[in-house]
Amino acid sequence: MPFVYRLQPGHTLSIKQLHHALYLTVNKHPSLHTSLHFDIEKNLLMQRVITHENNNINNMFSNIETAYETDEQLNEILHDEKRDPHLFDLAQGLVFRCHIIYYKQISSNNLLSEKDVVIFNFHHALFDFPSMKVFHHDFNQAYTTGQLLYDDNTNLRYLDYAAIEQQMSMSGASMFWLDALHDCKLDQPLSLPFDRYRLANEHRTG
Repeated sequence: MPFVYRLQPGHTLSIKQLHHALYLTVNKHPSLHTSLHFDIEKNLLMQRVITHENNNINNMFSNIETAYETDEQLNEILHDEKRDPHLFDLAQGLVFRCHIIYYKQISSNNLLSEKDVVIFNFHHALFDFPSMKVFHHDFNQAYTTGQLLYDDNTNLRYLDYAAIEQQMSMSGASMFWLDALHDCKLDQPLSLPFDRYRLANEHRTG
């Protein structure tokens, strides 16, 4: 899920501050450094929050720098960000990447200017469009102030919500739906519109 940004004319952006703000923001949200892998023995998809030692920014997310000269080259880069399935490493928890695209040449003064482009790209398994509002808020605060306040003891995370939901009894919900659907023939196939005649000997392939 790539989000593309350009600077307004006459404005600059500090690359050093950008990287620091991204580190603070990614570190705050466990979903942005969570690995996914399928456990064959348990037959379950497992999630694990990755903790990074020594606050190494290179272990938190992917950071890429390239340059372009023509709109065609830029469009090709943008297309790759949307379509390339190998940009992320779910097993290592690398689910976010920052791609800085300089106009003509990589900056020597650590500043982004008007024709440079920044892409924030997220893996769709751990991010959605509503999440971008939260990401923007935290990133702006981190970039402007150089810090991002967060208290694990008071902030409710999605992990907390999921843990609480697993502990909730579903018996009430099950009874509701059994009562609401008691007249429905759930064991019979629905008579839906189709473009081919149904075979007399019904069978399924998947």
